[in-house]
Amino acid sequence: MTEVDPVRAPDGDAAPEIVVVTGMSGAGRSTVGKVMEDQGWYVIDNLPVSLLPDLLQISAEREGRLVGDTAGERIGLVLNVRAQGFDTLTESIRLLKDQGWRTHLVFLDATNESLVRRFESVRRPHPLQGDGRLLDAIVREREALAEVRATAESIVDTSGLNVHQLSRKVSPLFRGEASERLRLAVLSFGFKYGVPLDADFVFDMRFLPNPYWVPELRPYTGRETQVAEYVLSQPGALEFIDGVDSLLDPVIAGYLREHRSYVTLAVGCTGGKHRSVAIAEALASRLASDEVATFVVHRDLGQE
Repeated sequence: MTEVDPVRAPDGDAAPEIVVVTGMSGAGRSTVGKVMEDQGWYVIDNLPVSLLPDLLQISAEREGRLVGDTAGERIGLVLNVRAQGFDTLTESIRLLKDQGWRTHLVFLDATNESLVRRFESVRRPHPLQGDGRLLDAIVREREALAEVRATAESIVDTSGLNVHQLSRKVSPLFRGEASERLRLAVLSFGFKYGVPLDADFVFDMRFLPNPYWVPELRPYTGRETQVAEYVLSQPGALEFIDGVDSLLDPVIAGYLREHRSYVTLAVGCTGGKHRSVAIAEALASRLASDEVATFVVHRDLGQE
């Protein structure tokens, strides 16, 4: 068999950016693919991994212009575990990096409970289910994807998110104009619904008095002025925000040096309605800078 020379990336900014999106079935790959298309990515669904060199050869011959006339084309590959050659994906991405391609692996995850609910709601079998149980298929897929998950630069937990919330959460990952900035997701959640799987930092707001027990505040959320003012006026609230700001200073500087692009800071309270929401909004405002693009996701708002 004749050896095929590696397909090297075009020099400089002409090299396309390649983002591979994979993860658990039911975790939202289709939604993420649509978000990428809406932001101008050229998205290919379930391309056999063995055909990736051919795709890149076309791109290289056109000096990084796969579609249209713009250098530095952005290519999105959405893959599931059944894609042909998926077991070689980790090695293929490593080789691409060695050959100068700009690659980023995004892994979508969710709890087993969330995945079971989603498959039952749409009444469709899991791709690996066959004649067996749904939960057994999910466990098998999680085992098969363990190596890929371990090498992903970004892990996104979609548990408890609807389509619109997931779209808002992942959208900053694919914005070209923010590519040189660290994208910091500040995620509020309720501990009663579980800790987010993709959190890099988790903070507990249950040390603050709960507005739930104030009758005139109970119906409102931490996004509304009266609740936010109540939470932020409590002893320790502003000191906490100052402390997180100071704590993250050297961490963010390190992330920028290491060219990390996406970080999730999770802030939790009991139900994810009052304290965590107000603090998340305040932290996102405080931590935003020329180098850090912050955005807020309220995972459990509306659950109660």
